[in-house]
Amino acid sequence: MPFLIAPSSRKGLFWVCAATLCLAACSRPEPAPEPLRAVKLLTVGPQSLQAQHEYAGEVRARVESRLGFRVAGKIVQRPVELGQRVQAGQVLAQLDPQDYQWAAQAAQAQVTAAQTQQDLAAADYQRYARLQEQSFISGAELQRREATLKAAQATLAQAQAQASVQGNQTRYTRLLADVAGIITGIEAEPGQVVTAGTPVVRLAHDGPRDVVFAVPEDKVAMLRNGQAVQVRPWAQGVAPLSGRVREVAASADPVTRTYAVKVGLEGMEVPPLGATVYVVPQSLSRAGVSAITVPTTALLQQGHGTAVWVYDAATGTVRLQPVQIATADGNAAVVASGLSVGMQVVSTGVHVLSPGQKVVVYQPKAVAGTASKAQTGPGDTVPASPAALVSSQH
Repeated sequence: MPFLIAPSSRKGLFWVCAATLCLAACSRPEPAPEPLRAVKLLTVGPQSLQAQHEYAGEVRARVESRLGFRVAGKIVQRPVELGQRVQAGQVLAQLDPQDYQWAAQAAQAQVTAAQTQQDLAAADYQRYARLQEQSFISGAELQRREATLKAAQATLAQAQAQASVQGNQTRYTRLLADVAGIITGIEAEPGQVVTAGTPVVRLAHDGPRDVVFAVPEDKVAMLRNGQAVQVRPWAQGVAPLSGRVREVAASADPVTRTYAVKVGLEGMEVPPLGATVYVVPQSLSRAGVSAITVPTTALLQQGHGTAVWVYDAATGTVRLQPVQIATADGNAAVVASGLSVGMQVVSTGVHVLSPGQKVVVYQPKAVAGTASKAQTGPGDTVPASPAALVSSQH
């Protein structure tokens, strides 16, 4: 006889099954096992640094003058242009000379008047001298005529000096080149009214050339006058030049906070004025210095500090090791402290690791012949087992 269930019992059984299914659906699934990641390792060891300090510089004339008029006036012409070569005595600019010419004429008229007074006083003195010889006048009267003559002579000398000054003022309305050189700057245009001493043009004198570049505050103390410097022109195919430090600024630039350094170029073939060059001071070179370096891909930023992942061969796990970075050497970072020789450091993929995570050492696929050797370059391979360590990338 079939087993029958009452309708009310069926309804209760339905709800019991539904509740069981809901509880089964809401229960948390078992967590997936953490993936076992493969990492590339490098062995910490002293390496020879290769990077050098290289600065961009500009070729300038050793002597560059900012020339201006010695008198004030309105510029009526400026026959030279930027980059033009000029010779000594060549006219660079001209002021309106009309007022100075009139002043010179007035001064010359004063000279003529003073000359006339001096001649009259001289003739009067001679006449009174003859009268005194004949005892027609007293000696005191002759002395008064002598004093008048001396005063006239002094007035003449003063007028002549004033005429000379005015003549010079007229000549100063023409701005002349003191030496041969190249115009490197134009600072005033025709029609402009300038005062005495206002720069009108900049003239780079022919002769020795300097390279000017700037260094930061932490490097200026290592530069001294007379130190050797290598200068490499920016243009391709040009042989490097040699030079020596000639001048180091005593104070920093108020804007850039860097120190200007001047290097005197040696040799006849020097780049043109304004050319860009690269300067490598030999005293700042770090080539050959031994230090511990790691690739930048091995560094992990943590807040305000830097760390690397160190591999523990005994447990097959990684741990964070804080380090202090001193400087950069190309694509590598020079470690000041935190690492010791022999440690194994993860070189790539540092952002996906966690403390205590188990990892395996990455093993490149073996390739027969020379191809296998080509894959074992510095920084690209790791040993097949933790005991065999890979050398540093740098």
